Amino acid sequence: MASLSRKLSSFSLLDGSRALTFSVSILLASLLISGLEVGSGEDGGDELFPAILRDEAVSRINQLGKISDADGYLERTFLSPGSIRATDLIMSWMQDAGLKTWVDQMGNLHGRTDTVNATAETLLIGSHLDTVVDAGKYDGSLGIICAISALKVLRIKGKLEKLYRPVEVIAFSDEEGVRFQSTFLGSAAIAGILPPTALQISDKSGITVQDVLRENSFEATDESLVWVKYNPKSVWGYVEVHIEQGPVLETLGYPLGVVKGIAGQTRLKVEVSGAQGHAGTVPMLMRQDSMAAAAELIVTLETLCKYPDKLFAYDEQCGFFEKESLAGLVCTVGEISCWPSASNVIPGQVNFTVDIRAIDDEARKSVVSEFSNQVYRKCEQRMVNCTIKHKHDAEAAHCDSELTLQLKHATSSALRKMPSDIHGDVPILMSGAGHDAMAMSHLTKVGMLFVRCRGGISHSPEESVLDDDVWAAGLALLQFLDQHVNQ
Repeated sequence: MASLSRKLSSFSLLDGSRALTFSVSILLASLLISGLEVGSGEDGGDELFPAILRDEAVSRINQLGKISDADGYLERTFLSPGSIRATDLIMSWMQDAGLKTWVDQMGNLHGRTDTVNATAETLLIGSHLDTVVDAGKYDGSLGIICAISALKVLRIKGKLEKLYRPVEVIAFSDEEGVRFQSTFLGSAAIAGILPPTALQISDKSGITVQDVLRENSFEATDESLVWVKYNPKSVWGYVEVHIEQGPVLETLGYPLGVVKGIAGQTRLKVEVSGAQGHAGTVPMLMRQDSMAAAAELIVTLETLCKYPDKLFAYDEQCGFFEKESLAGLVCTVGEISCWPSASNVIPGQVNFTVDIRAIDDEARKSVVSEFSNQVYRKCEQRMVNCTIKHKHDAEAAHCDSELTLQLKHATSSALRKMPSDIHGDVPILMSGAGHDAMAMSHLTKVGMLFVRCRGGISHSPEESVLDDDVWAAGLALLQFLDQHVNQ
């Protein structure tokens, strides 16, 4: 301030109008330096804070993107050294935003506001700090940083303590499930749906979740899981900002969208056993070829999921599901293996995975049932043995209509204030990817905001989000939080 006073005094020798102009310029410069960049929306008075919601947020995402357990690519798994370093860094940013911080017994990082009504139901905002192998830098990190940035702006505006309910940002320790093949360890523990047996899940080296927790000075007992669990009566709702991980928003030319629900998921393992034989001596009509059978089954799955209307009736009065129930149905074979895997041998064994997702659980179950029936029928025709093993089932999570409407209004308000030519209603999307909101839906009502990503690419170092879209997400979240401020 002394240096600013000296600068203002030095202009007093100029004429009055020039002195006033220089004084205003210096005052605006001082505001910019201290992070209070001022913009104006359509109402001419709202602050857009690009220095915090865009520039600082993007810088922080880039910093997190450099914290990795691997050389040459991004990888952070449950309570790995990289994850611990990321936790420490995020904690410092939470404290910078005026939040009280702590780490719970599952390694989740929390940052909470102080409010005049500390006993009111809490609004939770979060995402995950772990990554897949060879990850992009926005998946998970974007949601955490946007939440911290929005709360930092509230603190600067003097509104943080005026929130009429506590707001808590959570950076979940494990969502991807890379190390232990068990997704949502962090959020499932908070939601109270993580069974104590999860502590005994082991990685490929035989190290258990419990081992990793104890290595990091956590108690890792059944009782400690109880401490992590939140009381549903203490929580008002959960909101998550996340990259879309799909191409819809980019196709529509819209930076943000609200989510109506997260697809349910079924994972299967199909095992096909035939007769191993010599590639040159077994006649074609006498073969029990497990590879050819598996290929037919995979194409059957693709056809079923591309054209479900050819196999299912849509009549609500007769008890069948509506056609909209299968909107967004996707089916994937992501892994296939065969034995003995030699070019001159008819395979005797072929295994492949199946991933089926849909927003309507009954429709998804019908697809699983129809596919299973066709598998057994076609295997019988080909004289091979088939086994279907259910590996994972997760029910769809539907976003709360009240939260979705609030997020939609906040998004519309934010985009109207920004310097852009975006018109039309905010898109409402379905999420085919799983998110922490799925686990949190067992605890409280949930809402999600999607952010456009280039080409719909995710789980890849090519993952990319425009800086201004990061700004838009932070501003939309700020508008949403403003609805929870005592005016």
